[in-house]
Amino acid sequence: MGTPRSGAGTEESVQALSSGKQPPHRLFGRRKGRPLRTRKSALMRDLLPKLRIELPKKAPLDLRTLFQVKPREIWLEIGFGGGEHLVEQARRHPDIGFIGAEPFVNGVASLLVHIENNKTGNVRVWPDDARPLLDMLPAGCIARCFILFADPWPKARHAERRFIGSENLPRLARVIKPNGELVLASDDAKLIAWMKEQMESCRDFSEHSKPSTKRPQNWIETRYERKALTAGRKPVYSSYICAK
Repeated sequence: MGTPRSGAGTEESVQALSSGKQPPHRLFGRRKGRPLRTRKSALMRDLLPKLRIELPKKAPLDLRTLFQVKPREIWLEIGFGGGEHLVEQARRHPDIGFIGAEPFVNGVASLLVHIENNKTGNVRVWPDDARPLLDMLPAGCIARCFILFADPWPKARHAERRFIGSENLPRLARVIKPNGELVLASDDAKLIAWMKEQMESCRDFSEHSKPSTKRPQNWIETRYERKALTAGRKPVYSSYICAK
């Protein structure tokens, strides 16, 4: 029998995830889905405050305060969905510090379940729009950044909401260290073409691996990737090196 559903804590969680001043336009849709089950509500209340990144009033964020043990590198995942990929990466690389950014309450709650189940100690969470976090990170601090199966925003009038674009590529180029990697994946043909065009027009990045339907070596499957494959859609994977 499944754990009973409970609405308690969901509204409070949405309010707690607000970072205050937001950028002028949203890059994400809804903030919450179904009411959280009892366990997830408890994790949002008890575990999230221990893992949540608190941004300083002035940049940069002191990364030395995030992890109990100094990590060899720091990797970032923007839009981690349900957190399966992020936690598995953290499990495979215990000497690396991981930061995950995700504004969707239910996704954050799912991540916390994976963290608790795997006793993962090297993940920290920014449960909100990734842009304020990027603006507070020190320059050149991220060795690898994942943006996997992002919202495609298929309507032309919503193109500015796609994360990979002229607004955010400079942000990414600033925080990704020279020769650091930006990893992209999507199953949406329009978004794939859009990202390729945006990346090719950005001088801060150079192509590391050409867009391909072949999974990279040691790839970790995501929930949305699995849905795409089940529906018969072929994801495309690519990566870029920061040239700054």
